Amino acid sequence: MDLKDAISISASGMRAQGTRLRIIAENIANADSMGARPGDDPYRRKTIMFENVLDRQMNADVVRVAEIGRDLSDFSLSYQPTHPLADDNGYVKRPNVNALIEMTDMTEAQRSYEANMSLIDSSRSMIQKTIDLISR
Repeated sequence: MDLKDAISISASGMRAQGTRLRIIAENIANADSMGARPGDDPYRRKTIMFENVLDRQMNADVVRVAEIGRDLSDFSLSYQPTHPLADDNGYVKRPNVNALIEMTDMTEAQRSYEANMSLIDSSRSMIQKTIDLISR
């Protein structure tokens, strides 16, 4: 594997983590999005799954987004009988977004993105140093 392939592999990781960060941001932005009418479901948290794909040109695995899905866990219920979206029993369905989990996922995705960026920077530096040595 040459340095160009290493850059391509890291770039695929950056694309995947960039998509992950977008999904996390969407979840955080909708953490308080309720249904339109009583009994309607509120915002359902999005999830992301990655997969390894063989890049035949490089003969190496790269990562890509396999699926953007929905978290099927239960909604939390809060007892607020005076709320306009309360059901007949006085409960309001809240989104299944946990801000702490989202922030933890965001930190992990950001660090992975930065690690891939660091590898690209190192590869570019090595290429530049090789060019400098050859041109002497």
